[in-house]
Amino acid sequence: MSREQERIRQESGCLEERARIARELHDTFLQTVQSASLQLDAALYSVGEDASVKSRLERIHQLMRQAVEESRRAIDGLRSPEPDTSHLAPALSRVQEEVYVEPGVDFRVMVTGRKRAWPPHIQNEIYRIGREALLNAFLHSGAKLIELHLDYFDTGLHMLIRDNGGGIDPQLLESGRVGHWGLAGMRERAARIGGLINILSRPTVGTEVQLTVQCGPQ
Repeated sequence: MSREQERIRQESGCLEERARIARELHDTFLQTVQSASLQLDAALYSVGEDASVKSRLERIHQLMRQAVEESRRAIDGLRSPEPDTSHLAPALSRVQEEVYVEPGVDFRVMVTGRKRAWPPHIQNEIYRIGREALLNAFLHSGAKLIELHLDYFDTGLHMLIRDNGGGIDPQLLESGRVGHWGLAGMRERAARIGGLINILSRPTVGTEVQLTVQCGPQ
């Protein structure tokens, strides 16, 4: 088998596995969460406006709706082909369209230097790291200002994603949350492409995700 045939075979296997995982998630987790959300909706309808638990139930309902939306995006991502990441700035700028962004959030994108043409797998890993960092900022930070900086230099790229939100708990920053792979995934992706990633965060100050990738001369 030639190298090209082996590559095609591996890609086909990956697509089939992604489709299988998407089906499993849809038929199990997502259906269960949707069912629970409907039950909670019915319970809310029967609770009086002055009930002490009303606001707490509404918040739980809101979180469950968010979980459904995030699950749908994850399933769509597994079923869909890899996005076009050949132009990082536009691709990452569109991340805000994937989520509900609170009114008053200022999202700024700044690009310096000359864009370089890199192998698609490196470009895609950079995009995935940036997307995860931006989703965390939009969904969980409570920030009013979120910035994306792409600084191209002679042999690589420095990407900075910064917000002025509530920061990440130091223990979660170090070891992550059980069952959540966002921070660990960013670090693993950076390691796969030989990049250096640094995640800095302080309560009330915000979070910075810094990624530097050396890609060598063209």
